[in-house]
Amino acid sequence: MGVLEGKTAVVTGGGRGIGRAVSQRLARDGALVAVHYGSNEAAAKETVAGIEEAGGRAFALRAELGVPGDAEALWAAYDAHPLSTEGVDVLVNNAGSAVFADIESTDEETYDRAHALNAKAPFFVIRHGLARLRDGGRIVNVTGTPDIALPAILATITAKGAVNALTVSLAAQLAPRGITVNSVGPGVIETDLNAALLADPAMRAHAESRSVFHRLGTTDEVASVVAFLASPDAQWVTGQHLAATGGLQLALL
Repeated sequence: MGVLEGKTAVVTGGGRGIGRAVSQRLARDGALVAVHYGSNEAAAKETVAGIEEAGGRAFALRAELGVPGDAEALWAAYDAHPLSTEGVDVLVNNAGSAVFADIESTDEETYDRAHALNAKAPFFVIRHGLARLRDGGRIVNVTGTPDIALPAILATITAKGAVNALTVSLAAQLAPRGITVNSVGPGVIETDLNAALLADPAMRAHAESRSVFHRLGTTDEVASVVAFLASPDAQWVTGQHLAATGGLQLALL
């Protein structure tokens, strides 16, 4: 029996990349997984099909994040699905994107777009999901690495830093309910979303050099960290940021 047997998990951006790996891992650990997607229905359905073929349980739900009313729409879609449960045990805020622009190139529209998806959406997904989250539940926010300078995506990393701050304060607020709140910061992870960038041999070599292991991370490696935080083993861990970066900071020393 998996450690999440009988539990229900919601994973935003769960159809591709890190989100897909997280969805698959939580399902393998026994959870019924709601695989959220914003636009790529085919990818979400492929993720669900893969989980079911492996003997797990999952369903897809659609809601565009980063727009007004997005959190309410997500939970409405969840409630409307015949496989949804009355309560949720694990909420993984994984959906996000990088807006490539330094401070000189960032206008207000660019800034607002980065924050709408990367900071505002998870805030309100949690806000409107709290009534559904069972006592003893888990919230895991997939964010970024706050100790690394990333001026090329400044508005994005600022937004992800806001969610790291949210994690700490929310952990204190929800402690009386036994709910833990933690964040995970992936390093340079090989996904289909950055495949074009990493196709450049020089860029790949540079990315690999940033880790003390001299390679890129995998989505499964990040999913393992998320799965730990979602598990009963992590009941004494809250308000923490786990840098799943392959020693990214160490490589810069």
